[in-house]
Amino acid sequence: MLWRMKLLLKWLLNAGALLLVAAVFSGVQVESYASALWAVVVISLLNTLVRPLLVLLTLPVTLLTVGLFLFVINGLMLWAASGLLGGLHVAGFWAAVWGAILYSLLGMAIDSLLARLFPQ
Repeated sequence: MLWRMKLLLKWLLNAGALLLVAAVFSGVQVESYASALWAVVVISLLNTLVRPLLVLLTLPVTLLTVGLFLFVINGLMLWAASGLLGGLHVAGFWAAVWGAILYSLLGMAIDSLLARLFPQ
């Protein structure tokens, strides 16, 4: 039961983080909080199903760039989500990369907060 509450809270906070990214960065636009929630669900699914395959296929490039290519993969996941959803708009590839960097930083802060609120 506790893990469900933690997961729901994480989704709600990540939707808020996506709205914050849209507020501070003009390359990402989110129409509403509901659109942000759907975007978080789609991004989570893409990160679970597609991202591991991309990481594996691009492992040599990722090693050569000392892991920096992972930012490109995160940007691709955000860009793909914007292509699948009507309420999330990303201006282009580089806007997706920068938006994904901001979103990832906020996501790390959320994970840290939730780890303190819900210790294992």
